[in-house]
Amino acid sequence: MTSALNDIKILDLSRVLAGPVCTQILGDLGADVIKIEKPGAGDDTRHWGPPFLKDKDGNDTTESAYYLSANRNKKSVAIDIKTKKGQELIHKLLTQSDVLIQNFKKDGLEKYGLGYEQIKQKHPHIVYCSITGFGQSGPLSSEPGYDYLAQAMGGLMAITGEPDGQPMKVGVALSDVMTGLYAAIGILSALHAREKTSKGQLVDLALLDCTLASLTNVAQYYLTSGQSAPRMGNAHSTIVPYQTFKTSDGYIILAIGNDGQFKKFCDFAGHPEWAKDEQFSTNKARVLNRDDLIPLLSKTIAEKPAAHWIDGLRQADVPCGPVNTIDKVFEMEQVQAREMEIAMSHALSPEALKLVGSPLKLSDTPPQYTHAPPILGQDTKEVLENLLGLSEEETLALEKTGIIETSKI
Repeated sequence: MTSALNDIKILDLSRVLAGPVCTQILGDLGADVIKIEKPGAGDDTRHWGPPFLKDKDGNDTTESAYYLSANRNKKSVAIDIKTKKGQELIHKLLTQSDVLIQNFKKDGLEKYGLGYEQIKQKHPHIVYCSITGFGQSGPLSSEPGYDYLAQAMGGLMAITGEPDGQPMKVGVALSDVMTGLYAAIGILSALHAREKTSKGQLVDLALLDCTLASLTNVAQYYLTSGQSAPRMGNAHSTIVPYQTFKTSDGYIILAIGNDGQFKKFCDFAGHPEWAKDEQFSTNKARVLNRDDLIPLLSKTIAEKPAAHWIDGLRQADVPCGPVNTIDKVFEMEQVQAREMEIAMSHALSPEALKLVGSPLKLSDTPPQYTHAPPILGQDTKEVLENLLGLSEEETLALEKTGIIETSKI
C-alpha cells in the first residue's frame, strides 16, 4: 500500500471551500475524487480572482488562486445534474463510489433525486456527507450558510480584533476550513463503521457547529464562568504574557505558557526581580495584574531589535517568534524542510504550479500529489468512457445537448 485511501472513491458535488478542502485532504491521502461541476461554469471559485494562473503568453487563465488552493488530486467531470440524463450518470457513478459529499442547501438535491434518503434507498453503502450553514435540524436549517455568517453567529468575530475596536473576521475563511477538516474526520469515521455494518450513513456538518466547536477554551470560559470571554486582540484572556510586542525594528510574539518560562524571560531581559514579585510570579497573578506588567515588558522589549529577542529567547527555551508576512513564511527553512511548498505540472501553465503542501506526514502512507487542480471538464471523457463504459459516440451526443462538457485541452 502506497496510499492510505487508495481503495476509496469519492463523488464530490461540493464547491467553494469547505467541501473542496475536505476532498483535497482525502485526495492527498489517495482517495479517487471525482469532482462534479456545472458545464460552462464550474466551481464558483474558479472565477474568484485575480490573481489567476498565467498561461504561456502571460495572460490570465480561468483558474483562480482561490480555486487552485483546494482542488488538487481530483478529476473534473462536468455534468448537468438538473437534467434527467445527468442524474442517471450520477447514479451510475454512485454504484462505483464509497462517498458522496455535497454542500447544497437542506433539501436542495431532493428535486434531482440526489437527497440522502433517495440515495440511501438506491445505494445503501454510500457514506453521504452534507455540509450546510446550519445542519439538517433546528429552526435555521433551511437558511443558506456562508463562512462570514458562521464566524459572526458562532462567536468567532466577537472574540477577534482589538478590545476597543469592532468585531473582526479571521483573515481566511476559517469556518469553511474547519468544517472541511471535521467533514474529513466524519467521512473516515463513517467508512470505518461501514467495515462492521456494510451500511453507509449521513454525515451532517454545519458551519455554525464547527465554528462553535473551534472556540474550545473560549466557549468553555463562558460555560464555566457564565461570562463571555473578553476580546483580547493579540493578547490572551487567561495567559500572560501571551501577545505581540513591538521591538525597535518590528513585532514579535511572546507565548509564555508557564511560570518557569516567565522566569527565564525575566533573566534574559535583565529583570529577574519581576519573576520574584508576588504580582507577577504566577500566571494567575500576571492575569490579574496584566495592566501593571505589560507596560514594563513593552518598554524593555522596545529597546532592542527583534533578532535580539528571537535568538536569545529561543536559546533560553522561551517561546518567541517573528510576525511573518506570507513571503517570509515561504522563505523559512523550516517550511521548505517540511515540504509545505510543492510544485505540480498544470495543463495551462508553462511553469510548475506552486501549491501549499499537505501538513499530514505519514511514515508509511504519505500524501501523494498526482493530479494538479483540473480545468473544467478535464476528465469527463475519461471517466464516462473508462469508468462507466460509455462509447465515444454517446459522450459526443451528451456534449452536444449540453448535459456534459469535456475539456478540449
